[in-house]
Amino acid sequence: MLVNERNEINAFSKEVLALIPARGGSKGLPRKNIRPLLGKPLIAYAIEEAAKSRYISRIVVSTDDEEILEVARSYGAEVPFLRPAELAKDNVTDLPVFQHALQYLMDSEEYRPEIVAHLRPTAPMRTHDHIDHGIELLVESGADSVRSVCPAPKHPCKMWRFVGKKIVPFLTENICGKEAYNLPRQQLPPVYIQNGSVDITWWDTIMKKNSMTGEIIVGMLMEEEDSVNIDSEIDLMLAEILLRKRKERSLK
Repeated sequence: MLVNERNEINAFSKEVLALIPARGGSKGLPRKNIRPLLGKPLIAYAIEEAAKSRYISRIVVSTDDEEILEVARSYGAEVPFLRPAELAKDNVTDLPVFQHALQYLMDSEEYRPEIVAHLRPTAPMRTHDHIDHGIELLVESGADSVRSVCPAPKHPCKMWRFVGKKIVPFLTENICGKEAYNLPRQQLPPVYIQNGSVDITWWDTIMKKNSMTGEIIVGMLMEEEDSVNIDSEIDLMLAEILLRKRKERSLK
């Protein structure tokens, strides 16, 4: 889908591809990439927000599933190929999936974007503003990639592991300090987790450095309520509540 024709001028003059990986198999929540959420399939949220971006010029979905292909196309995304079955297994990481898609586009069309926006269908709270901010951070920082994060719900200095029947701190005192597990959370340094919403990477990082992130990663902080990632029925219910509240606020 070519969206630059109706979007604002790309201030950075970079070719930006939104690549949405959406395989058909999912054990935790079957068919989750097209599960309905407020009347729309989950993947539609990623496609629609990408289309609103100031910088994204093309939206491509990588899927092994014919039904997902049809749904993605119905919302305006391109699906120029079906992902090979061996790249749609549970244990396959993002890197070979993205390298396959980018290599296909280069071989079949001689199309090579400078920037790749990795937009998972499972992050329906992500907006085009988040996407654009991530792209701006990448270009302005000179980093290898940008990854969105949010505050961690539990502090790792209060986590444990078993050694026989005993439990010992998961992290060492060198990292957390002496008996950090007995301290109030407020006295511990803030920590963040990747929320799976926005990953922005240079084409060169993926194809030449063979990495989804490279060595220099800039963090993009997102609010916890914008960081819901759909892995369960509870996540779907939470996303529905938050989306309804967001719509109510926009009407005021």
